Amino acid sequence: MMKRVNKLVIDLPRPEHGDINGAAAVQDLLGGEFGEMSTLNNYMFQSFNFRGKKKFLPFYNLIASITAEEFGHVELVSTAINLMSHGTTNPGDPDTAPLQIGKDARYSYHFTTTAQTSLPADGMGRPWEGGYVHGSGALVEDLLHNYFLEIGARHHKMRVYEMTTNPTARELCGYLLVRGGTHIIAYAKAIEVATGVDVGKMLPVPRPDNYAFDRARKYMDQGLFNVLYTWGESDYSNIDQIWKGENPETGEPLHVIHGMPEGAPVPDLEEKTEMFAPGLDKDDYERILKRLKENL
Repeated sequence: MMKRVNKLVIDLPRPEHGDINGAAAVQDLLGGEFGEMSTLNNYMFQSFNFRGKKKFLPFYNLIASITAEEFGHVELVSTAINLMSHGTTNPGDPDTAPLQIGKDARYSYHFTTTAQTSLPADGMGRPWEGGYVHGSGALVEDLLHNYFLEIGARHHKMRVYEMTTNPTARELCGYLLVRGGTHIIAYAKAIEVATGVDVGKMLPVPRPDNYAFDRARKYMDQGLFNVLYTWGESDYSNIDQIWKGENPETGEPLHVIHGMPEGAPVPDLEEKTEMFAPGLDKDDYERILKRLKENL
């Protein structure tokens, strides 16, 4: 089962001005080949389909715990896209074309298909597809796939970071660079435990290190590069059989936190009447409120 908590993993700043083309770039971090939907679904299906859980429990628990974190990352990227869409249009009479900015935006789906919110698609509008999921059932193969997937995801975040100065996008990328780099090391350690091969020495990552990115430094200073969360009950506690020793990048001790981060409030997105969202007027609201009170 999954437990949902109504918080974001971090607090994202609300930008002063909308950045609809920046939001389009961030879309790739959600529904691109190396986006958060890919990391989530790869690890989720690998955890669902894992054979020999009892015998290889630390490996199963590692993948399952990172799966839970990826749910939060999908939510975080979606929220960043939604916040970056704030203020790009204003309410107006339909004949004044209040959405005319959409015809010049490179991602028109934000105007035609959603209420200027996220989509399960990449930065060019291509839908995310299940073909991005790799779950061979062979433990070492899947761990190696996950290792490369996280490296590819990190490169995308580095590039999106350099594509925009938008504070929301950069805060998002800074955090995900740190956590994605942590997952790279986690899968490298899992491969070493399974095979005896230090894959991190063969392919040293991350490069450049996270301190090269201003928005990542505070998360590094908070020690988030050295932490894995269990995201659940004590069932997943033995990931410390893999996540132990020193961080190969920082030399700092690695440790497991039983549970999850404290989190931050989820933004309450304002109504957008020009997008007909939520599509209910004041009279509708009053009628709904009356019906709700009748059931008390």
